[in-house]
Amino acid sequence: MNEPDWKHLNAVPLPLQEFQLQLDQNNVNTKQLEEWRKIPVLYQLALEELKNKIKLIQTEWKLLDGFSPIEHIKTRIKEPRSIVEKVRRKGYEVTLDNILREIHDIAGMRVVCAFVKDIYRLMDHLRTREDIRILEIKDYIAHPKPNGYQSLHVIVEIPLILFEGTRWIKVEIQLRTLAMDFWASMEHILYYKFDKKVPEHVVSGLSEAARATYELDQKMLKLRSEILSLSEEQDLEESSEQPTAAEPSSKTLSLATDHAESRPQTC
Repeated sequence: MNEPDWKHLNAVPLPLQEFQLQLDQNNVNTKQLEEWRKIPVLYQLALEELKNKIKLIQTEWKLLDGFSPIEHIKTRIKEPRSIVEKVRRKGYEVTLDNILREIHDIAGMRVVCAFVKDIYRLMDHLRTREDIRILEIKDYIAHPKPNGYQSLHVIVEIPLILFEGTRWIKVEIQLRTLAMDFWASMEHILYYKFDKKVPEHVVSGLSEAARATYELDQKMLKLRSEILSLSEEQDLEESSEQPTAAEPSSKTLSLATDHAESRPQTC
């Protein structure tokens, strides 16, 4: 397969239609082109399947615990330009086989939870499911990146039942707390603003903010544990104060006996 010529394209995100047009213009064979056109659809279907599974977990937690620690779910399909650039950075020719084999985040999902503990709870649940394959885990919460970035990255495969048979599609899941998500959003904005050439004092400030984010998550987790503990104690106190069935007094027993003795005897 001939590599498409991307040099003349500007920095504007490339729509799928234009991406396909570029492939057409580079005389890609029909079979490969048809497969290219399937990719965004298949990955979008995989995202929808996974999102439904996560929402089911969310609903089940609400039924069992009265609330769900999952705050929100976001999804995205990687832009064609970004896919091509990533394949090239890895040192591979831009072919369909290389993209499917080497690029694991064409479909991406971000799940934001309230607390760090909830992230690992969700991860443990995903491990038990037969309809999700865990391929790779990168724990940037336990081992943050040098710039302070924290998140749990998980590469999974989702089965799609198609006319041609079952096809497993890769999806990258990023699991974060609200604080981690806020930090990552700000970091992205700053790097975009400075065209990735961020001044040293800004980098230092981001690292300091990342440490504050970690401390905030730990403090909130501790407060949550204390609140749950107090709630359990309150429930125990309330249950112990509930009136129990009173035992019959001696006077009640005496009246019952007198009443029984005064009944007329029947033959």
